[in-house]
Amino acid sequence: MTSLYDAQQVLLMYSLLMGIGMVAAWGWSRFDLRTFRGVGIWVKPLKFMSATALFALTSAGLMQMAEVTPAALPAFYSIAVLIVSTSAFEVAYISLQASLGEASHYNTSDALHAAMSGLMGIVAVCLTASQVWLAWVIWLHHSRPAVSLMQIAIVTGLILTFVLATVSGFLLGARQPAAGKGLPLVGWHVRDDGDTQGDMRPAHFLGVHAQQFIPAFGLLATCLPASFPASAGYMVFIVLTAAYVLAWWRVSAAVLRRVRHSH
Repeated sequence: MTSLYDAQQVLLMYSLLMGIGMVAAWGWSRFDLRTFRGVGIWVKPLKFMSATALFALTSAGLMQMAEVTPAALPAFYSIAVLIVSTSAFEVAYISLQASLGEASHYNTSDALHAAMSGLMGIVAVCLTASQVWLAWVIWLHHSRPAVSLMQIAIVTGLILTFVLATVSGFLLGARQPAAGKGLPLVGWHVRDDGDTQGDMRPAHFLGVHAQQFIPAFGLLATCLPASFPASAGYMVFIVLTAAYVLAWWRVSAAVLRRVRHSH
């Protein structure tokens, strides 16, 4: 019989493997000093390894917090397998291309690389779609008589992860960011005045990490003092979530305006 631990074990072991991969890639980058478009070739694999490890860990945590009936557990395991298989494919191909000193994304130098670039886009959509699947299973199999604020926050965050990350991902795929290092750690090209310089990666970051931020808003809303009315928690959650989506929209719209003006 499938248990919650089975799904979580898959995700936790995968996160551990990504952590080991990060240590290995970082160590090798101390000796392999090659660069691509002004950045060390191992920077991108390191970022994707860390992002997928966090994605998997968060998914495992949300499964634990969701309070579902045992009927949800087989689906949880399948979702875990989907997360691992899709993200591992991306990390493996990105790492392979890095070792060759070649681009993974935006590489249409020949038919094979163009096909692989397109395949990565499909795989990325499947990865974020795992969150909609997870949201549906949680909503369908919640164990309480009524859906709690925390469950609403988890489901909302998972759905927004798919919607915002997929939209910004397609926009990012249509326009390659400028070369160079950009901001520390993230690599975004943002000026002091906040202009993203046509870089869609900040918006994509907000989309992907709705998985963490929106449930965190729900957790915060549930921590209001008992003297507050029950509706206050819902209002706090709605305001914070709306502000988050607005921030994503403003960053995305600013990039699109800049792209239109550049043409």
